[in-house]
This record gives sequence, C-alpha cells and structure tokens, in this order.
Amino acid sequence: MSTGKLITGILAGAAVGAILGVLFAPDKGAETRSKIAKKSSELTDAIKEGYGKVSEAITNNYEAMKENAMDFGKQKANNVKEDFNKQYAS
Repeated sequence: MSTGKLITGILAGAAVGAILGVLFAPDKGAETRSKIAKKSSELTDAIKEGYGKVSEAITNNYEAMKENAMDFGKQKANNVKEDFNKQYAS
C-alpha cells in the first residue's frame, strides 16, 4: 500500500469518526452543524497538509533518483571511454 493511500485512509477514518461523534452528541442542531463545519475545516486542512508532505517527499525522491541516474550515466560513459582508449589507443 502506498504512503499516500495510507494517509488518505487514516484521515478519512478520523473524519468519519469525528463526524459520527458530533452527530451522536446531545447538542442542539445549530451547535452540531457548527461542530461538523469546524471538524470538516480541520479535516480539509489536515488532508492538504498530508498531501503536501507526500507530494514534497515524492518530488524530493524523484529529484534524487534523477541525479543518481545522471551520475551513473556519466560514470558508465567514462568507463566505456576508458575501456575504448585502453583497447584502441596503442
């Protein structure tokens, strides 16, 4: 399971639990709606933050992998050049 799906599942479960808790609380309708709106806003913020962190991690990993691939390619090209020179530069 990917990290993004795990975070989404955890946040969705927390949201459902919070909303159900508010719905079953013995408050007036207006208070309940206010609490649901507040919890929804908090959940939205948490999802945005979690998505931002996952997105940043993916971007950082992609950039690191790209750098490593370029370094590997350069090293491989140098090795081929050296082998060629050893074989034909006599």
